[in-house]
Amino acid sequence: MQKHAFIATLGLLMPCAWAGVAQATTIEIGPGDDIRSTMQGLQAGDTLILDGGTYTLSSYFAISLAGTSGLPIVIRAKTGEQPVIHYVDNSQNIINIGNTTFLTFDGIEFTGGSRGLRFLSGTSDITVRNCHVHDTDANAISANDGGVDYARFTFEHNEIDHTGGTGEAFYLGCNSNACQFHDSLVANNYIHDLNGATITQGDGIEIKQGSYANIVRDNVIHDTAYPGITLYDVARNGAPNVIERNLVWNSGDNGIQVTADAIVRNNIVLGECAGCSAFAANNLQGATPANLTIVNNTFIAPDGNGVKLNSVSGSIIIANNAIYAPNGNAISASGTLGGITSVANAGQGTLNGVAAGFATTGNLATDFFGANLGGVPPQNLVPRGSLLVGMANATYLPSDDFDLRARSAQADIGAYLANANGNPGWPLRAGFKILDEIFVGDFEPWQ
Repeated sequence: MQKHAFIATLGLLMPCAWAGVAQATTIEIGPGDDIRSTMQGLQAGDTLILDGGTYTLSSYFAISLAGTSGLPIVIRAKTGEQPVIHYVDNSQNIINIGNTTFLTFDGIEFTGGSRGLRFLSGTSDITVRNCHVHDTDANAISANDGGVDYARFTFEHNEIDHTGGTGEAFYLGCNSNACQFHDSLVANNYIHDLNGATITQGDGIEIKQGSYANIVRDNVIHDTAYPGITLYDVARNGAPNVIERNLVWNSGDNGIQVTADAIVRNNIVLGECAGCSAFAANNLQGATPANLTIVNNTFIAPDGNGVKLNSVSGSIIIANNAIYAPNGNAISASGTLGGITSVANAGQGTLNGVAAGFATTGNLATDFFGANLGGVPPQNLVPRGSLLVGMANATYLPSDDFDLRARSAQADIGAYLANANGNPGWPLRAGFKILDEIFVGDFEPWQ
């Protein structure tokens, strides 16, 4: 039975005059209570608090919850405790969410099942934060049903690991523009170990063709079988996607891969599979690389290419990137090359298809405070020396750097603003990018 519930609206104070007003209820349950009916019965404004312990599911489970912007529905962990929703085998997804608006999951561990959280038609304005999704038989979180308009999702500060099958941490949108995922945020997640024996793909964050106006930022992604981040083109549906301030390493494919219609800035990629690229733009599902801005990234590619652009068909800006690919091409491009602007990039490697805009005299030992070709942290990639410091093209400079520090003081090449003392903020490492270690002075967290 439910442990307790209470009414928390004006209806409590004025039951007659406010009889038509929704009553927001807080409900607290434990593992011995009926999580299915309790969750399915939530109304606009309700909060469901889950005590610590394991809530076991063994058959298909779906919810349809109608929150509103003023009365969202929240399902969260009890403060200081860890509830685990566990599906006993791989016969069903853990939770299927359809016809649901203004819903938040906060602080819950999800494990087992086929997919973890599957979002169906009629879902929008969803938040999943501080959750841990792991050991699923397929992808962890999906919003990819055909014909659906997925709008205004926030996936924030979640850990996702040890998936199976196609194995994406986030599978958002559909192949061939069959659904659209848009105006959403995928931020500050920790994604790792998507390369197990049962994995057939294993992208970290995959946003499909036709999805637009999304922001992918401040994520830490490592040990994936497919690219850490994969984005397709927006199919003329809306604004470009933004990929910024992410850290990716040990991908079994390209580190970051896009097709078109993206702004890629202030990212760090350390290593990838032999012959792969730290960053690649590929022609996929009938679209070719165009409308891309690739600026102020740091790409270290010990066994492959830095930036590779295949079958270019339109405008691409490559500027202010620190690219170190001593055994491959720093920049390689094919297709309609007249649309490529290459300016103020520097590092190591050869050029193919691009004749200018890259200073080849880089040296890892002198250009950074602590860089190496090992392909994993720890590394201190704050620039120093004359090749990178003050040598960026100000026209293409982002407003901030990997650690959200304003770049107004000087124009430096790479993901970091130069600092005489090295890295004063969050050290590159496995785990969440801890924003509290970054913000100094008047800096505020990302919005």
